[in-house]
Amino acid sequence: MEGETFLWLIRHAVVAGVAGTIHAADAPADLGDRAALAALKQRLPADVAGYASPSRRTVETARALGLEPELVSEFREQDFGDWTGHRHDELAVTGGEIYAQFWRDPARGRPPNGESFADQVARVRLGLSRIGAGSAALVVHSGTIRAALCIALDLAPEAALRFVIDPLSLTRIDRLASGWRVVSVNQRVS
Repeated sequence: MEGETFLWLIRHAVVAGVAGTIHAADAPADLGDRAALAALKQRLPADVAGYASPSRRTVETARALGLEPELVSEFREQDFGDWTGHRHDELAVTGGEIYAQFWRDPARGRPPNGESFADQVARVRLGLSRIGAGSAALVVHSGTIRAALCIALDLAPEAALRFVIDPLSLTRIDRLASGWRVVSVNQRVS
């Protein structure tokens, strides 16, 4: 790949739904924090290319930022399979040993019919390889941003899960000829 790539990773707005739920891809964004959206929009370079996962909440957030994003399936959130649509407190009671086992190794554990965070890291690596030189805004999920940090810092997946990535936060990483550079993580810009 020729040239340097400057990535502006933005986590989507809060989901308009019940907190603590593993939301499906069609869950909408709550775009009520206009101040944060305006502040994020001002931080983006004028010539930035826009990308998003195909989830409704990321696309809605990207459009609120003035982007018409190219949808990249590799930037989806981790697939929680059969647990999608359920609340974590409900699963803690009804999920039995499978749910408990997942949390003993959340980087490599797989929900029923889902994927592990390590699987997501591999998928995000492929998506990042398709982003060309220049400035790119990726409106994505917390797991996608953790996966990108895992790649940039050459971390074990377990270590990358320690990052906190808040809604409408900005994480900046650059892909240079000499390797990756992390500029900032989880910045609130409102």
